[in-house]
Amino acid sequence: MTARQHPDGRVARGQRTREAIIAAHSALLREGELRPTGKAVAERAGVSLRTLWLNFKDIESLLEATGRYWLDHDASSWTSVPADLALTMRIEAFCVQRAARLEGLAPAARSGLTSEPFSPALRAARLQHLDRLHADLVATFGAELGAGRDSVAHRVLFALANSMTWQLLRDDEGLSVEEATDVVRHGFRLVLEAPGVS
Repeated sequence: MTARQHPDGRVARGQRTREAIIAAHSALLREGELRPTGKAVAERAGVSLRTLWLNFKDIESLLEATGRYWLDHDASSWTSVPADLALTMRIEAFCVQRAARLEGLAPAARSGLTSEPFSPALRAARLQHLDRLHADLVATFGAELGAGRDSVAHRVLFALANSMTWQLLRDDEGLSVEEATDVVRHGFRLVLEAPGVS
């Protein structure tokens, strides 16, 4: 092994360790741990607590890395809805896909509610998710809403399709995924099929 290969191997091992820690943190969130401790994350990742904090200088840097993980996870589940489809088909495709994405992000969203007031990284990640939603609405329903995001109709759709509404429907109202999707779909139809919506 050359001197050059040795550091490269160490870098690769370090990256695998970081990925294992992020995966462990994310797995604990999926299991309902709203604020996993460093000890719990380290144990799940199979590393020492010292190794965890050697890789992440503090909890905020771990939250920032995990936030990127969830953003990437969400991006990988997104496909654009063709803007030339009939409105009814666009509403259906958008709402079904949005429901799946919201359900996938739900563990991080629940955790974020408890920690975001103390974490700039979590707030930044949530704002990126909201920017994506604005962009998705414009891309899919721009013909009905106009290009901007300042209309009342756009803001109503934004309120219907964000993670807080999804949590309200799923956690507080106890609706199934199908029932919650139906509520969002119905709201979209009321807004987008209304005369003079644009």
